[in-house]
Formats: sequence, structure tokens, C-alpha cells
Amino acid sequence: MKVMGIVGWSGSGKTSLLIQVLPILKERGLQVSTMKHAHHWLDVDTPGKDSFRHREAGASEVLVVTSSRWVLMHESREEPEPSIEALIDRMTPVDLLLIEGFKTHPHPKLEIHRQSEGKPLLCPEDPGIVAVASDRPLPGLAVPVLDLNDPGAIAEFILGHLGLRRD
Repeated sequence: MKVMGIVGWSGSGKTSLLIQVLPILKERGLQVSTMKHAHHWLDVDTPGKDSFRHREAGASEVLVVTSSRWVLMHESREEPEPSIEALIDRMTPVDLLLIEGFKTHPHPKLEIHRQSEGKPLLCPEDPGIVAVASDRPLPGLAVPVLDLNDPGAIAEFILGHLGLRRD
């Protein structure tokens, strides 16, 4: 399974770009999954629901199943956050896994940069960043600079960089 990360400062547009690139990659016939690292406390369960009650009673995992999707919740009360490798191993293999976040992991990453935010570029300090998608030209970088407003070109870059087929 090929992996490409999408990284950048909070508010840079990582999710916005990802949801524009996903359909383009799907149109090319690729099976694509995503993983998002949340820095905030997150709960997809709701107090009062049976699944919430199962977890509160001590279940290690709760699998909720409907006719259209299923969700596995793993309770990690006393465990450290799992490694990205362990999380990837739990996923069903696909052609491409796009990972939003996990800035410090050494997988290949595309940095999203908006000059108007006034944040420094991550790429000078991160050898895993293979390109930058920006809303402004960034001359002199050691990696390719892509137009943040051209999701088609960004999708093509990802395909080419990872050596994925183009249908």
C-alpha cells in the first residue's frame, strides 16, 4: 500500500485539499483510504447510546454495524497512542493511503502552505516533505512547489511520485 501524507499548520487547508484530490484519484481507478490524526480529544460515540454504555462498562473494543458502514472503537484508556505503523496495519490494504497529519513521521509528505498565515515552512526541517502546495510562488525551495488551487496537478504529482498507475 502506497502512503502519502498531507501536512501543514492548523488552518492551512489540508482537509480542503484532500477532499478535492480524493475524487480525482478515484476517477483514475484507484482505491483510496484516508487517516486523520486529531490533536484534540475526540469521541465518535454519544453518552446514552448502547455502544457508549458498552465502553463505559469496560469493553476493550466495540464494533458498531449498520447496513451502510461499520465503526470499530478501540478503547485505549491506559495505552500510549499507537504508532502510525500499527494503525496502518489495521487498515484494509488499498492502492493509496492519504494521511492527514502525523507531521513527524518519516513517510513521504506534501506540505500545504499559505503565505497569508505567516507560519514558517516545514520542509526545510523535514526531509520527508517531497513537495509543497502553496497559494503563492516559493522560489528557491529544494522540493517542487505546486499550485494549491490546482488539485488535478497535485493528484498527478502524487501519482507520479509514488509510481501509481494512471487509468
